[in-house]
Amino acid sequence: MEPMKGLVCFLHEPFFPTFAPFRFTPMKHFLLISAALVTGLSWTSCGEAPLATGDAHVLGTGAPADTLIHPEWTKNATIYEVNVRQHTPEGTMAALLPDLDRLKDLGVDILWLMPIHPIGEVNRKRGENQNNYIAEPGSGSLGSPYSVRDYVAVNPDYGTHDDLRALVDGAHQRGMRVILDWVANHSAFDCVWTEGNREFYLLDSVGNLQPPLGTDWWDVAQLDWERGEENGLYAAMADAMTFWVTECDVDGFRCDVAEKVPTAFWEKARRQLEAAKPDVFMLAEAEVPEHHNRAFDMSYGWHFHHLTNQVAQGKEPVEVLRSYVKEEAERFPSDAYRMGFVTNHDENSWNGTIEERYGDAGDAMAVLAATLLDMPLIYSGQEAGMTKRLRFFEKDTVLWGNHAKADLYRSLNDLHHAQEALWNGNFGARPEVLSTSVDESVFAFQKVKGESIVVVVLNLSSEALPVAVKGLPSSLSVAMSSAAEGSWVNGQEISGFGYVVLTLPS
Repeated sequence: MEPMKGLVCFLHEPFFPTFAPFRFTPMKHFLLISAALVTGLSWTSCGEAPLATGDAHVLGTGAPADTLIHPEWTKNATIYEVNVRQHTPEGTMAALLPDLDRLKDLGVDILWLMPIHPIGEVNRKRGENQNNYIAEPGSGSLGSPYSVRDYVAVNPDYGTHDDLRALVDGAHQRGMRVILDWVANHSAFDCVWTEGNREFYLLDSVGNLQPPLGTDWWDVAQLDWERGEENGLYAAMADAMTFWVTECDVDGFRCDVAEKVPTAFWEKARRQLEAAKPDVFMLAEAEVPEHHNRAFDMSYGWHFHHLTNQVAQGKEPVEVLRSYVKEEAERFPSDAYRMGFVTNHDENSWNGTIEERYGDAGDAMAVLAATLLDMPLIYSGQEAGMTKRLRFFEKDTVLWGNHAKADLYRSLNDLHHAQEALWNGNFGARPEVLSTSVDESVFAFQKVKGESIVVVVLNLSSEALPVAVKGLPSSLSVAMSSAAEGSWVNGQEISGFGYVVLTLPS
């Protein structure tokens, strides 16, 4: 969700006939699901499914085993955000399918698709990113993908349910997973629920739908999460999420502005999703430690991201990064996956490109984001070295050129796969800050797990500096470097905004 700029909601095609109970009687549907879970049965939208395997079938029962367990496949996974509208000239899921081989070669494991639902037409936004406004009816604006009209429909501009199934199947054949962007806090003003389930919404004093208070998200209506259990919203929203897992075999969700929705709902939804797919994966667009108790595998490293922007722009000293490492360890449990990034759809469209925000420090900060935290994120066009802000409400295809930064991000993803110390959560290791001869300008740290050792040294000044890392083992060799020759010895010079990544020789 773009920060305080407006978007979000969901599109809707007619519900499948077999799903009519879900649309009109969410509480009845919820009771049926609950009964199935209590009796040990697994539910799908069309008939029975096999019992869940492993320990997952007891999750949600209140038993001691009701804990969040990260799927094994996520231990060293990487993630790629697909802006479906802008990724290809066609802007469709079918057009994305041929790009899967390239993304696989880039080292991508998880494809996160920005919202694929039909977009609301009432109060639809248009215009340039920093000058957006309500579109005139029939203007032709495409609107925000975060303004959802129907939680179980596919935006016809992007394709069909079958197109999504083909994309998911293609990803699975290549060993990749697919997660959907999910906007639970609000819907489009013309979402199907505004007609059939008005009780789901937080209405104003005269009974009108209203946008989220304190925002300029004019194109979306606030759902009433405070009363979500009693008004049926919890059940209906969890059922809608389950639909995509059971009907299209998606592997999880990235959840928009997750802190605006009660944690209790996310925990309910996680348990219900696990009943359908035990190894489901959940990402929160939030930075809330309690989300990691039972609801989410991974959350955003927002504070870290903002610090890297400030350091690159000379607004904060390098020391804030050392303080961050300590604060992160105190705030988040060691098994929490934390996502590192230098851009995403919000940052690119609203705050600027990597070049605008980081200048010459872009590559160094990309290395830092991919190694200091857990799972590294790449956004559509990032590997192209994209130097334009993509328009948010209109068609604006990525300029791919010669994929100028592909080698950098492929190397980072390969390193993440190969080095156990860089794996996610407790599968990997936490960073230890290292002292250097020039701590005011250089940030260095190591991660150690078993036989895996990774040391990262970054010169975050514009001047070339000789850098000596205290206590650096002589057995390490250069795995990645900003230097053309790719070599470095402790005490040698590192170029301005340069980096060195050291590992044990294989």
